[in-house]
Amino acid sequence: MKIVFMGTPEFALPSLKTLAESRHQILAVVTAMDAEKGRGLIVQETPVKTLAKELNLPVFQPPDLKSPDFIRQMKDLNADLFIVVAFRILPVDLLEIPRYGAINLHASLLPKYRGAAPINWAIINGEKETGLTIFRLQARVDTGDILFQKKTAILPEDTFGMLYEKLSCLGGESLVRVVNEIEEKRLEPIPQRHELATQAPKIFPEMGEIDWRKGALSIKNLIHGLSPTPGAYSFFGKKRIKFLSAVAKSGGNSKTHGAIVIRKKNWLGIQTGDGILFPKEVQSEGKKPLSIDEFLRGYQGKVGDIFSR
Repeated sequence: MKIVFMGTPEFALPSLKTLAESRHQILAVVTAMDAEKGRGLIVQETPVKTLAKELNLPVFQPPDLKSPDFIRQMKDLNADLFIVVAFRILPVDLLEIPRYGAINLHASLLPKYRGAAPINWAIINGEKETGLTIFRLQARVDTGDILFQKKTAILPEDTFGMLYEKLSCLGGESLVRVVNEIEEKRLEPIPQRHELATQAPKIFPEMGEIDWRKGALSIKNLIHGLSPTPGAYSFFGKKRIKFLSAVAKSGGNSKTHGAIVIRKKNWLGIQTGDGILFPKEVQSEGKKPLSIDEFLRGYQGKVGDIFSR
């Protein structure tokens, strides 16, 4: 099978690498343009571009997916299949080019969590499982027929970063299996049940501000769903503290939400709307992440002090 691979971030790397090691041929890789990043605004290439160069694969970085020149270049490749992993929305003109169309790897069990941030929202909403869906691309986003799904549990300790890596690694082997079955004409696409669809909209940094009036488990899920980035946070005095992992427990009788109700040498308990949150890893503004016992060595907070919005 002759493939054009389209992707940009780290999530797409295991898929590209596994496909490159398979019996199939990757004709080219399409990724986002190089961009300025970091405090120094240094121009950096995408993770997918870096790997594609290591694999000696041709790289396309079109500023406009609808440009006639780019569409002509894609037609000239004479690909059997486009594979999309964490990339942009493809225009219909591109979808119609390959012999077998285009497929997408999505990090949820569609039709649940359609959209840009499925991993984050699955954790934030307290789901017990999630997974991967490989489906046919069509004009409407995340609505095409399902070709393959693989479930995985969301463990209590899972953060966005941990689940991102887990699903990323599952993606490569799953894609090779599906491409093999497309080539062998063994797949039976299953239409999505659109009435069951839920959404996973883009995450913005301001969504991470903790409301201590909410339940301990709800806050813990927010923390894990936004860890390590953009991060759930609260303020202690004028300092912004990012919470990276935590444990939720019932109990506590303080009426002051956000108040420190337990302060020991190696742990800290914060009152929420219905229980106590015990942070496990935190990060002060401008500092590196620390385990809670490391953090408490230099932290002067005491019982009764308050984390505020």
